[in-house]
Amino acid sequence: MLTLKIQQMTINDHPYQCPECASEAFTLDGVGFIDALPVRGNCWQSHGWEEPLITLGHLKLINEVRTGRERAEDDDTFAIQIGGAVLAGTLHPDVILDDLMRAGDVYWKRIIKPAIRRRKNKAVRAVKRPIKTAKAAVAGATSDTVAAAKAAAIGAAWGWQAGGTTPDPNYTPEPVNPCAACTGGYIQLDTHLHDATRVRCSVCHGTGEID
Repeated sequence: MLTLKIQQMTINDHPYQCPECASEAFTLDGVGFIDALPVRGNCWQSHGWEEPLITLGHLKLINEVRTGRERAEDDDTFAIQIGGAVLAGTLHPDVILDDLMRAGDVYWKRIIKPAIRRRKNKAVRAVKRPIKTAKAAVAGATSDTVAAAKAAAIGAAWGWQAGGTTPDPNYTPEPVNPCAACTGGYIQLDTHLHDATRVRCSVCHGTGEID
């Protein structure tokens, strides 16, 4: 049995289609060993018909003269003459190596490579985020401490310039304030880059208190 998958075909430049649904795509099936036997057409909607113009011998000739495909953009075409009629058309493309290579290249560039890039960027952001957060906390606490110290110094200077009095001998200092940048003198880092995830606070120098 010889079967050719026709994608589109013309007879003397006139479209040859399924006689029931006008489908351009169909198969031509030849059975037996006698080249003079007519072939049978079958479309994708399960319509079948006998084609007396085209024989098994003509089907073999189409299979011999078909151009085939070497590259993905090529069409598998044919053209034969039966008496005074010229049959020409395009066969359904068989998968070739270039198709697989092109498909693999598209799959790599459009799907795999962008996915790898997204995962890599996500991992980098996950590592950088806790480090940046810790630095920001330390910098913020240091800034607040410096600002508080400046405010106290300005307040004391203003008091003496305004005619401040001698300090009260019974004055009791305010209680020591806990460091706002850490917990107990240490900062916990959410990172997997280093073994040490607990570092001493650079604001209070590990005392846990700011004078």
